[in-house]
Amino acid sequence: MFIQYIILLMKKKIFNTTVPQNCSGYRIDKFLYSQISNLSRTKIQSLIFQEQVKLNGLIIKNSSKKIKNEDYLEVTFPPPKITQIKANKMSIDIIYDDKDIIIINKSPGVVVHPGAGNYEKTIVNGLLFKYKENLSNVGGKLRPGIVHRIDKDTSGVIVVAKNDFSHINLSEQFSKHTIDRSYEALIWGSLKPQNGKINERISRSIKNRQLMSVRKEKGKIAITNYKTIKIFQNINLPKISLIECKLETGRTHQIRVHMNFKGNAILGDKSYGKSKRKYKKIDPILEKKINSFDRQALHAKSLGFIHPTTKKEVFFEAKRPKDFDILIKSLNKASL
Repeated sequence: MFIQYIILLMKKKIFNTTVPQNCSGYRIDKFLYSQISNLSRTKIQSLIFQEQVKLNGLIIKNSSKKIKNEDYLEVTFPPPKITQIKANKMSIDIIYDDKDIIIINKSPGVVVHPGAGNYEKTIVNGLLFKYKENLSNVGGKLRPGIVHRIDKDTSGVIVVAKNDFSHINLSEQFSKHTIDRSYEALIWGSLKPQNGKINERISRSIKNRQLMSVRKEKGKIAITNYKTIKIFQNINLPKISLIECKLETGRTHQIRVHMNFKGNAILGDKSYGKSKRKYKKIDPILEKKINSFDRQALHAKSLGFIHPTTKKEVFFEAKRPKDFDILIKSLNKASL
């Protein structure tokens, strides 16, 4: 028998239903759209991505999941959070902007979205000032428009969604690992082999829960393709390499963790790297430039994906920040 009802429990609206035989094989988002009145399919997909939908008691994240006869579905509508995020005027390097997406070249040292005591000086605060309500709501009140992020001290390209449809579409592309992402990094030493693939699982570190680590059995699959662009070295220069990484997955701190695992930590990385070094016969100016680089030398160089509405392939590149570019030029000059 087909059962359908909505109840109010602990200030949360919950919708429950059992799938009838004639709906077996439907996509879960399409089925729920047909059952819940006054709710768009995009909003249903948004609830799925926010982990508010359960299938037979298990949270699902795939809006295209096929359902079967007698499957039990539960949808939670969390109460709106009363959160005020201040719109602040700030300099944001906009690479591209249309009615659906914004492409940003994020500066190093800037946080993407509010949290952990910083609620006023983030990319989100600047976006709210510039675009006001013209940002997606899928990520919630603290993350309007934010589809993905990069670390505070990592620079480079990120995509922001202006509406829920674009947000969900881009999130699916990230989830399916079809996004083309490349990074540049300066690492200590040289990789062996110089070009290759790192396929090592990553999960939360047992020793420090704020960090990630390679865990061969319990971690999530993480794949980093890399190639060496140049090795900077002479008799008075520590060996440093410029590499390019392309991600097949997008785990937290993935490149930083994989490079550290290989024994080639990213220059300037305070969490996974090595402390400042001293050299016997190095130009003191260059030594200062290396040791004063006060962040991980990691730059999100490019981002490619299928545009949510035009369905065409798009590709964007972000220029290196000034500090990163100056260091590379200094290393080039010293290695001549």
